[in-house]
Amino acid sequence: MNKEKYLRLLSLKYPNIRAATSEIINLNAILRLPKGTEYFFSDIHGEYESFLDLLKSASGTIREKVKLLFENVMTEKEQEEFAKLVYYPREVLGQMEFLKTEYGYWERITIFRLVLLCRETSSKYTRSKVRKKLPIDYAYAIEELLNVNHEDQDKKVYYNEIIHSVIDSGAGKDFIIALCKLVQQLCVDKLHIIGDIFDRGPRADIIMNELMTFPDIDIQWGNHDISWMGAVCGNEACIANVLRIALSYNNYDLLEDGYGINLRALSIFASETYHSDPCSAFYPRLLDENKYDNVDTSLTAKMHKAITVIQLKLEGQLIKRHPEYNMDERDCLNKVDSKMRRVIVEGIEYPMIDMNFPTICWEHPLELSDGEKELINILRISFVHSELLNRHVKFLYSHGSMYKCVNSNLLYHGCIPMEEDGSFTKVQFKEEIYSGKPLFDFFNQQAQNAYFLPENDSDKQDAVDIMWYLWCGKNSPLFGKSKLAVFEKYFIADNSAAVEQYNPYYRLSNGARVCTKILEEFQLDIDKSHIINGHVPVKIKEGEHPVKAEGKLYVIDGGISKAYQSKTGIAGYTLIFTSHHLALAEHKIPSKGLSNLLGTKNDFQPVSPAIYITEKMPRRIMVADTDVGRELAERIEDLKMLVTAYKEGEIRESEIRGYD
Repeated sequence: MNKEKYLRLLSLKYPNIRAATSEIINLNAILRLPKGTEYFFSDIHGEYESFLDLLKSASGTIREKVKLLFENVMTEKEQEEFAKLVYYPREVLGQMEFLKTEYGYWERITIFRLVLLCRETSSKYTRSKVRKKLPIDYAYAIEELLNVNHEDQDKKVYYNEIIHSVIDSGAGKDFIIALCKLVQQLCVDKLHIIGDIFDRGPRADIIMNELMTFPDIDIQWGNHDISWMGAVCGNEACIANVLRIALSYNNYDLLEDGYGINLRALSIFASETYHSDPCSAFYPRLLDENKYDNVDTSLTAKMHKAITVIQLKLEGQLIKRHPEYNMDERDCLNKVDSKMRRVIVEGIEYPMIDMNFPTICWEHPLELSDGEKELINILRISFVHSELLNRHVKFLYSHGSMYKCVNSNLLYHGCIPMEEDGSFTKVQFKEEIYSGKPLFDFFNQQAQNAYFLPENDSDKQDAVDIMWYLWCGKNSPLFGKSKLAVFEKYFIADNSAAVEQYNPYYRLSNGARVCTKILEEFQLDIDKSHIINGHVPVKIKEGEHPVKAEGKLYVIDGGISKAYQSKTGIAGYTLIFTSHHLALAEHKIPSKGLSNLLGTKNDFQPVSPAIYITEKMPRRIMVADTDVGRELAERIEDLKMLVTAYKEGEIRESEIRGYD
């Protein structure tokens, strides 16, 4: 009965043998096409200019295609200018300084060349797939240009007439923009973000806006993403943490202009509470300038300290509420001897470098003052009701997860918590014990519960609390360190107190045996699968390499974030998975963002990453070899069953066209 019901539903779309057979032919043809190119990015950290540059340039591969097509007809400088146009067409066209007569000729030759580039980038896709990417206004004209037979003289005349008509009608500029965007979309078929879109860099909101326009994307949450997600779920410790990091990097534009977070209450509270405190340990790192919100750094320092103290109190409350987290050592305020001005951390006593805590009652150090309670309530409302932030977080949920298995690759941001002997760490929550893949699945469900469970559900608050644990818990797969030394970095002079020990995973995963064990845990083919990992920057200047464990592990956090580039020596990695090979694009410092790309013609430097192939495929990978291919093969079998049902009279054919 279930089979018959399913086939009758399928018949609504394919109402007769002719329609079902036509789709079978179409799907079989798709299976024999080369797989699309997949791009993997990690740890973007709000660096919107650098990331948009990498995305729009397909990490330098568009420049390679330009050279391949035009090196015999264009100089190196002309190729660079053409690539620059493809990346940022609207901005470049706005700077054109040609005379009107010269501009008309430039438009014609540019459209002709863009069509050639579109043909090259679309050659491995079906017309149907390309058609779906075409801009609505120019779909017919572009499709005709992409499929002209140049051996037919009449068609050549027709081809030229289309271009002349576009220009004569005054649509040349819009048409060029449409072609450039089509090239960008065709070059990056599928996009994987291996965590940490948020924090440190200036505008994560701009990155999220761009990602939401991408047709085929998945996201593996990073610990910084989960902190923002927790803030929107109402976790007050996450709210304080998000604000602390944003203030430490002077990210006012993100908070106020981007997400409309009202910081006025925090600034007033901080000014009044810490008015005579220099807050010298809390001055922000000025890696980027705010365009809209320029706040005095001394006030920022006071706001920074105020929210840090609140965060330490809220975290201590969480730790007391959840002894199963086993994080009592991180309840730092309860370990301060206010009379002796000293603190005990991990059994060692240290002098405090700052004891100005006007809101702390040392008999009950975790209690918020009345002013702090009012402030955190105001901030909570601001986060929970931010319209744009909620849209972005919903997108993170709908397109994201703790991990993903796709096309024989295992994607996750942090680590698989492990013991020194290589066994998976066992973590207990309530009566259940989790490790390996089940631990990921448990946390994935808890993250979903935190956002989607109704407020009156008895499991809601525990799930919301776990969002903070995912941010910095010792056995959180997204974190994977012994501690997050926030307290130590602000209040203890001895740097040894702030050392954060990495989970054994980060050392053990360098070996092929451990990576094989992990791939087996996720039921992947150990002979052809890879782990693609972010979170820990690869320091090539210290001799580290992103490809580890005999090619089974790729660590692709190379430092898109400016905060890491002095340590890594590069400006990030892109992993590129084509039908022929796996390749790494190693981006140079400084990564050229929009402000640099759109300088004068003389100072323009194109994106020129070092791209090197890390693994060649034994044979070209076709759509049939991919996860999508397996889904299409199943659909073909379903359609064959439908055809049989038609032929045997189990379901009656109809001439109704069916629905799209």
